[in-house]
Order: sequence, then structure tokens, then C-alpha cells
Amino acid sequence: MANQEHLALLQQGAVKWIKWRSQNPALVPDLSESNLQAANLRGAHLSRVNLKKADLGGANLIAANLSQANLNLTNLSHASLSEATLIAASLINADLIEANLSNADLSQANLIGADLRKVNFKSANLTNANLIGTDLIGASFRAAILNQANLKRANLSEVDLISAHLNHANLSEANLHEAELIGAYLYSAELVGANLSAAHLSGSYLFAANLSGADLEMTDLRWANLSHANLQGADLRGANLKGANLHQANLTGVNLHGANLTQADIQGAI
Repeated sequence: MANQEHLALLQQGAVKWIKWRSQNPALVPDLSESNLQAANLRGAHLSRVNLKKADLGGANLIAANLSQANLNLTNLSHASLSEATLIAASLINADLIEANLSNADLSQANLIGADLRKVNFKSANLTNANLIGTDLIGASFRAAILNQANLKRANLSEVDLISAHLNHANLSEANLHEAELIGAYLYSAELVGANLSAAHLSGSYLFAANLSGADLEMTDLRWANLSHANLQGADLRGANLKGANLHQANLTGVNLHGANLTQADIQGAI
């Protein structure tokens, strides 16, 4: 339960809250299980605060500092978190349905088990974030930074990842069926056993990506850069590889039945 003194100080406004926190830098405020639904906390200094199981549904947290905050099991559905700082925040099993996290910094955040359906992550920074097995149906990651993020077994079906940065990201066994990855950057990404069937990857950068055993049936890979990529055992039936760069790619055991390889560069491919 929340410390009532801490909660009262927060409700007295930003000036008193900031003054109190500056006077007690080592203290970790406890706002757990508090009802802050639709609260106006724009720009609030909430770093390291314990907000576990709090109700922040529909709250205004634009540009708030929530770095290292405990947001486990917290309700943040429909909350406004654009430009918020959530570096190394813990959001395990949190409810973020339809939250706005555009331009937010979630680097190193732990989002495992969180409900992220229809979340707006446009231009957000999720470098090194933990998103293992998360449900991201309807979310938008357009132009987001997901370098080195762990998205193993995540559900990204039909998700907007246009121009997203996923360099060195772990997408093994992830569901990317019909995902929009046009112009995405996937340098050295792990996509082992991923479902990329009917996904749109035209113009994407997959240099040295590991796509072994991946399902790429009917996938649009026009003009994609797959140079040095590992496609061993991948299913590319009916895929569109027009103009794709497959220079020195590993094509051992690949099923290319019905694939379009017009103008594709397969020089040096194994």
C-alpha cells in the first residue's frame, strides 16, 4: 500500500514534491496501489518511485521521469507517456493497452509479460529492452529504436515497424506475419525460426542477419539487402526477391519454389 504521506505530497503539486525529493535523495517514495487514474503528472519527477499495482489509467505523464521506477502490474492503459523517460524501468505484467509512448525513452526497460496491444511506440527508444513473449498486436514502432532488444517469441503480427532500427535484436521464433518492415534496419538480427510469412521487407537492411529456419513464404523482399545473411533451411516459397542483394548469403537447403529472383544478386551465395 502507498505511504499516505508520500501520496499527499504528490497531490500537493510539483513544487512541493520536487523540493521534498531534493531534500530526501536516498528515499524511495512508495505510491504502490495508489489511485492516480487520469491524474495530471506531466513532467513529474518519479524516478525510482514504487508504483507497483498503481492505477494510472488515462494519466498525463507526458515528459515525466520514470527511470528505474517500479511499474510492475501497474495500470497504464490509455496513459499519455510521450517523451517520458523510462530508462531501466520495470513494467513486468503492466497494462499499457493503447498507451502513447511516442518519443519515450525505454532503453533497458523490462516489459516482459506486459500487455502492449495498440501501444504507440513511434520514434521511441527501446534499446536493450526486454520484450520476450510480449503481445504487440496493433502496436506501432514506426522509426523506433529497438537495437539489441529481446523480442524472442513476441507477437508482432501485422505490426508497423517501418524504418525501425532492429540491429542485433533477438527476434528468434517471433511472429512477424504480415508485419510492415519496409526500410527497416536488421543488421545482424537474430530471426531464427521466425514467422515472416507475407511480411513486407522491401528495401530493408538484413546484412548478416540470421534467418535460418525462418518462414518467409510469400514475403516481399524486393531490393532488400541480404548480403552475408544466413538463410539456411528457410522457406522462401513464392517470395519476391526482385533486385535483392544475396551476395555471399547462405542458401543451403532453402526452398525457393516459385520465388521471384529477377535482378537478384546471388554472386558468391552458398
